[in-house]
Amino acid sequence: MLTVAGLSKSFGGRELFDDVSLNIMSGDRIAITGPNGAGKSTLIKIILGKEEPDGGSVTFIRGTRVGYLPQESEPAANETVLEIAVPHEHEYDGQFIAKAKQILASLGFKQTDYNRPAREMSGGWIMRAHLARLLAEEPDLLMLDEPTNHLDLETLIWFQDYLKYYPGAILLISHDREFLNNLCTHIAELRSSRIMRYTGNYDSYLEQRAAMEATLIATAKSQQREIDRMQLFVDRFRAKNTKAAQAQSKMKQIERIKEDMVEVPDGPDATMGFRFPQPQRSGQRVITLEKIKFGYGEKLIYDGIDFEVERDQRIVLVGPNGAGKSTLLKLLAQVLTPQAGEHKLGHNAKYGYFAQHRAAMLNPKHTVFQEALDTPQRITEQAVRTVLGSFLFRGDDIYKPVSVLSGGEKSRLALVKLLLDPPNLLLMDEPTTHLDLASVDALIEALKQYQGTLVFISHDVHFIRALSTHVVRVEAGTLRHFGGGYQYYLDKTAQSARAALTSSSFGSVVSRPVATPLDRKEQKRQEAAQRQARSNQKSEIQKRISSLEKEIADLEAKERDYAAELEKPETYHSGGRATQINRELSHVTDRLAEATKEWEQAAAQMAAFEGA
Repeated sequence: MLTVAGLSKSFGGRELFDDVSLNIMSGDRIAITGPNGAGKSTLIKIILGKEEPDGGSVTFIRGTRVGYLPQESEPAANETVLEIAVPHEHEYDGQFIAKAKQILASLGFKQTDYNRPAREMSGGWIMRAHLARLLAEEPDLLMLDEPTNHLDLETLIWFQDYLKYYPGAILLISHDREFLNNLCTHIAELRSSRIMRYTGNYDSYLEQRAAMEATLIATAKSQQREIDRMQLFVDRFRAKNTKAAQAQSKMKQIERIKEDMVEVPDGPDATMGFRFPQPQRSGQRVITLEKIKFGYGEKLIYDGIDFEVERDQRIVLVGPNGAGKSTLLKLLAQVLTPQAGEHKLGHNAKYGYFAQHRAAMLNPKHTVFQEALDTPQRITEQAVRTVLGSFLFRGDDIYKPVSVLSGGEKSRLALVKLLLDPPNLLLMDEPTTHLDLASVDALIEALKQYQGTLVFISHDVHFIRALSTHVVRVEAGTLRHFGGGYQYYLDKTAQSARAALTSSSFGSVVSRPVATPLDRKEQKRQEAAQRQARSNQKSEIQKRISSLEKEIADLEAKERDYAAELEKPETYHSGGRATQINRELSHVTDRLAEATKEWEQAAAQMAAFEGA
């Protein structure tokens, strides 16, 4: 489908990557990972033809349709939401329009939103409309840059499940660890100007990388010990005539070892090595809302709700989009004033509210370092540098003026300031947005150290699992409490769904007439005939499945062989060889997709037999 061969790219004398090769086949779900500034987005732009490489090539199999979702969507013009989701070439295609509307609804849009001008909505909602268009179009290769940034938790879970069954290939950049674990079949790590492809999800990649690095480090140490041993001989005997020849031989051996010296890759991002200052201890009841009533205009969100937070709780607010999670957090932070009810702050309680607008409270005249130092807490400069480094402000970055920082950088700096002088109640709305995987892990470690109370909203399931000890589901103006972590909440809601289904099934049972003895005899004969017919049909399906599985295995082996051939530089030395392999790979890929679809249909038939 796509072959990237020998790409190189530099900016201002700095090498982003060199001799990068990557092959993408139908059905692949590949995430490009790597440290900040490694060149992930640049690689995507080169693949899309938006930037030119210094060397190498990008080749698509003829006819491949590509769809791309950038991290930030272009500002909307005069289009409505539906006009973004349904491009002009499909405006009279009823089936496409129905599919686009269904996807829009799954992404959180209401029917009343379809004809709204998109410019009236936030950038996150415009991005969802563009995402709906891409999913409805189903390109052969779907390229996504941080697609989960603007999704709430429930929409994210729907999106993740949808992509599992997406018929094409997916190439993405994401900093959502759980999303990568649930979706990806391969990780392509871009680091130290090279790309290394790993099979499996993100956690599997971490294990493989750690094992590989341990082997490389051990080999490098062994080589260095050998060099040191021989160098000791050279230093001792090179001045002696009787040993000069041997010393010269040893020096040549040292040079050969150095030429073949194993290159140890840069280590993973440094982990947090700093303990944050801890807040003053609050009373047992930290904050209470009593009989709260609040709405926007005529739309009532809450009518008489009660909510209490106790010391040391780690509460995550979950629920469908628009249910009122952010509104509840703003009521706790007194950003919003209730129309009725009471807000009570407990003994010694002091809250801090983290939302995107918090970044606007930074002093634009300060450098990053000056702004981080500007806290009431007495913290050493080295400690501040350590924390800034954990949130990707490294080297000369700490001397950048706040005024030139991107929105994501301001968000990270605001987090640093909050953690350097934390209140004893943290109210956080989507704190992981704009953070890469290393920064999310740094934030998790900081909040695990934090000896206060936390109420937060997040769509990052890894972040939620790591921190939450209590779940509150917000839906239809009500609050439902689950006294356990996220997995406990999932288990409990699944049990409720099963109970409702069972109850519904019992309610639909109707009485049946009692069969006579003659009826039973005839019924047994018919049942035996039906069993034989089913057995024959099942046997045919089993044969079909076995035949398809053998064919798929053969095709996958051919696909791997062709892909491996395309990744060899020498393939491109022989005129026309790469083109021939791409053509053969295209035929194999097409048949593999057909055979896989046939297998899925046969497997579904078999599952229906076994479940009947």
